[in-house]
Amino acid sequence: MNLHKNHPFHLVDISPWPLIGSLGAMTTMMGLIKWFHLYSSSLFIFGMMINVLVMFQWWRDITREGTFQGLHTKNVTLGLRWGMILFITSEVLFFMSFFWAFFHSSLSPTIEIGMNWPPKGIETFNPMEIPLLNTLILLTSGLTVTWAHHSLMENNYNQTIQGLMISVILGMYFTVLQAYEYLEAPFSMADSIYGSSFFMATGFHGLHVIIGTTFLFVCLMRHYFNHFSSIHHFGFEAAAWYWHFVDVVWLFLYISIYWWGS
Repeated sequence: MNLHKNHPFHLVDISPWPLIGSLGAMTTMMGLIKWFHLYSSSLFIFGMMINVLVMFQWWRDITREGTFQGLHTKNVTLGLRWGMILFITSEVLFFMSFFWAFFHSSLSPTIEIGMNWPPKGIETFNPMEIPLLNTLILLTSGLTVTWAHHSLMENNYNQTIQGLMISVILGMYFTVLQAYEYLEAPFSMADSIYGSSFFMATGFHGLHVIIGTTFLFVCLMRHYFNHFSSIHHFGFEAAAWYWHFVDVVWLFLYISIYWWGS
């Protein structure tokens, strides 16, 4: 490694994680195929274990580079910002495909589903019950994340901890309520296009909530160990951006699928 560079860019060191991560992704994909055809999830679980271990160690290395080695200069951070912006943009387009499928099916229901929406025989959720509570939970968590961010910028250590802790608890609460809703659902993913589009859209959003909650929990731990300062905390900003994206997607899901679509 060159310790006497005269440029502000970060030339990464040799790392095993991209190769092992690729092998883990391939193992996961092969495991999914094996699961679907042979009803055995062992290879899929093994692939997921590889992916989790690689993510933990790879991101640990990035944390060390940014926090302790000072390699995340202004130019590097700008590249990270653009990377996060483009990633969230790709996620927006990902969810747009689910909304497209939902509106395509609901605005012109076919004869196979009785030419009405929701299809005949489908009993939908009451949007004024758990879905409304989950909406309030996510909106509140968006407020607490913003509170934590402003507290961090003002060097208020304790309030940042409190804001992040409340946000993580609310994210976990949302996941528990959605799991309960799924268990009590009067229809399944196999129940026509309604079941498919409902569980694909809300299920992938639920996965994003779990990822975002984990993201915020990592930020909580990093802040606890004094990794962030008022002017150097892009890891936290990225988590906050991601969480706000999750909030906005849920609002669209609630209005279109739970309220209008029912």
